Amino acid sequence: METLKEAELCFPQLLNTSCRKPVQQRLDSIFLYILLSCISLLTVALNLLVIISISHFRQLHTPTNLLILSLAVSDFLVGLLLMPVKILLIGGCWFLGNLICGLFYYASFILTSASVGNMVLISVDRYVAICDPLCYPTKVTQKRVQICVCLCWACSVFYNGMILIDFLKHPDRFSSCYGECVVVINFTTGVVDVLLTFFGPIGAIVVLYMRVFVVAVSQARVMRSHIAAVTLQGSVSVTAKKSERKAARTLGVVVVVFLICFCPYFVPSLVGKDRSSSVIFSIFSVWLLYCNSCFNPMIYAFFYPWFRRSMKLIITFKILQPDSCDTNILCPDCKI
Repeated sequence: METLKEAELCFPQLLNTSCRKPVQQRLDSIFLYILLSCISLLTVALNLLVIISISHFRQLHTPTNLLILSLAVSDFLVGLLLMPVKILLIGGCWFLGNLICGLFYYASFILTSASVGNMVLISVDRYVAICDPLCYPTKVTQKRVQICVCLCWACSVFYNGMILIDFLKHPDRFSSCYGECVVVINFTTGVVDVLLTFFGPIGAIVVLYMRVFVVAVSQARVMRSHIAAVTLQGSVSVTAKKSERKAARTLGVVVVVFLICFCPYFVPSLVGKDRSSSVIFSIFSVWLLYCNSCFNPMIYAFFYPWFRRSMKLIITFKILQPDSCDTNILCPDCKI
């Protein structure tokens, strides 16, 4: 009986203070380990391809792609840092110590906030491109976007540091036993945090994309009614507008998937329900949020021909050739 009791503990040598392991089916655990490990590896690999593509090919050095790059960096770090730690927690015990516990939650909060911030910036970019196309090149410059991206990450680091400052000083303050890693935020702070870092930005994103949708539909009708009378110069303009609308549609899909993945995690906090009261829902909501980092590059691969072409060049190591960064990656008919 003593041996059985010890086997149920995270730290058998600490009989009175160790947490107990949850009862699990061995086959279920093995299946989860394999599935989630594959998701983690796929997330890292796909987002690394996005990062290399936009960083390497000069044609892709645009303000919009810089925002996609920033989002890909946060998604890459989710797959590299957060997913593996969550996979280790399938066993129900925390073995990485108090320091890593604090850093894990800090990194998790930062990457979540940065992802939301990047989505807001992407929505603003598409709003200006569709609703004010003539002023877009002057309003949305490479340097301004770089500043906005840096501010987004800096604010995420600083803000979440302030939220978790007491927890980071004593990461074990909320643990009831050894082998547990939990953070508790009081209700008032939690509600304010959710409003500032999720529902406020999400409201802005939805309003901006509704406006983009209305203007894009209006532009499409105008283009169809005047298509027969378009001059050569007008054709170029029409093609440019069509390209911007396609980018808006693609990034609109990214935003919708983002909302689907993030809402189950955040909505219970606003209505005062504890996600941890339902273990299955808690695990599902966290991993759905993480899987958003894997879905984004899949969306790019489906909608963006340049991403498929750049993937081919990267996988075949053709980017190692001299002057490969000047490849005409946007030309669908050019040989690569």
